Amino acid sequence: MQKYIAAIDQGTTSTRFIIFDKNGWVVAVDQKEHRQFYPQSGRVEHDPMEIWIRTQEVILNTLQKSGIHPSDISALGITNQRETTVIWDKTTGQPLHPAIVWQDTRTDSICSELAREGGQDRLRDKTGLPLATYFSGPKIKWLMDNIPHVSEAVQEGRALAGTIDTWLVWNLTGGKNGGLHITDGSNASRTLLMDLKTHQWDEDLLNLMGVPVDILPEIRPSSQIFAESHGILEGIPIASILGDQQAALFGQTCFQPGEAKNTYGTGCFMLLNTGTEPVPSQNGLLTTFGYQLEGQQPVYCLEGSIAISGALVQWLRDNLGIIQSSSEIEVLASSVEDNGGIYIVPAFSGLFAPYWRSDARGVIVGLTRFVNKGHIARAALEATAYQTREVLDAMRVDSGINLQSLKVDGGMVVNELLMQFQADILNVPVTRPKVAETTALGAAYAAGLAVGFWKSQDELREKWAADKTWSPAMTDARRDRLFAGWKKAVTRSFDWIN
Repeated sequence: MQKYIAAIDQGTTSTRFIIFDKNGWVVAVDQKEHRQFYPQSGRVEHDPMEIWIRTQEVILNTLQKSGIHPSDISALGITNQRETTVIWDKTTGQPLHPAIVWQDTRTDSICSELAREGGQDRLRDKTGLPLATYFSGPKIKWLMDNIPHVSEAVQEGRALAGTIDTWLVWNLTGGKNGGLHITDGSNASRTLLMDLKTHQWDEDLLNLMGVPVDILPEIRPSSQIFAESHGILEGIPIASILGDQQAALFGQTCFQPGEAKNTYGTGCFMLLNTGTEPVPSQNGLLTTFGYQLEGQQPVYCLEGSIAISGALVQWLRDNLGIIQSSSEIEVLASSVEDNGGIYIVPAFSGLFAPYWRSDARGVIVGLTRFVNKGHIARAALEATAYQTREVLDAMRVDSGINLQSLKVDGGMVVNELLMQFQADILNVPVTRPKVAETTALGAAYAAGLAVGFWKSQDELREKWAADKTWSPAMTDARRDRLFAGWKKAVTRSFDWIN
């Protein structure tokens, strides 16, 4: 019996390869960043070839560092940044354009045009999503409409399109020599092209966007044996595909309706398991596909997507030079007692949930001569907690579920100041798990179930262990006052872009 399960975790800023043991503990890991391209305001791109090269490098490095042989690995799971869109030539294996990243806003005019008839929510019944620049379908349309050699490749039948999971699986299974062109419902449900109830591409939606079905991947369950890997991981079954936030939900073992997790990464994403029926949102949340195990009904979620959380800390580091490394923000923020009366609304590419305002831009409000960089650092951390509170409030109204506690994961959960403030502003306990790599762990869990490495979801639930819990310690009056200030600050970010 093989001893390990592996996962590729391809994120917005970096790629990791992680090997887990039977207990779900990390045995070995390697990570590499890839470049972020900002060709003009509002545009964000990645180089798909660089991502594929980084993926191979981290696999090789992890195996070399750990001394683990591929034959000791039972299965491979894949989790990925969602909505980031790639179109490539299947005859050469080369991308036809840089990947358009989920944060990119170039499709704003396409979304506005589509919203003219029927409004921003005209596709919600079928897709669970508002018309927004976030999603992949309009990105494919933009590439076909604006890049002549892309539309040429589509017409000649050479083009394949997909999200990053699809690009990686295609390359891992042979690329131009017969690579498998697939995705799963957690990624397909983020395109505005999939019907949530049938979990298939929808003809009316495809026609609306002008996207031919033959360039799109086949939609499969999230957990099943898809194919064997080629190359470095030769012969290892690829057995799961999950968008990163759904993978984190799975890694946090939120298998029951009413269980929720929040991931603090580049953006911030809260998912609530709503069971086997999609729950429509009246309050700016996304109704999304959670995961589907082979032979079972799909599980659906309500999701609150926040575009900028950890990226705000990176902005303080890279653009303003207020800190030299992201880990310094906690010390700087702790140097002051409170936010000094300021709020930062990080609407760098508009606001996502629950507002969906692409006209919004970032603001810092409440500035006085008293404010110093400690207050700015503190306000940056607090912005993530306030945005999470807005999402939780919307979930409560949509689902009728009062969360008793929140499971958290992602890079920012090491920040104790943020976690305490999060518990305070939500007024519920916040719990960090022992294994913080829940996104990769979720992909590993789903792959392990597919090959029988783990027997059941109950077995996985037994392995989940809490590391630390923060309990609310703020007075109701202070909480209400701070949150009212935030709500006021958010309105100041509206209507900036005409």
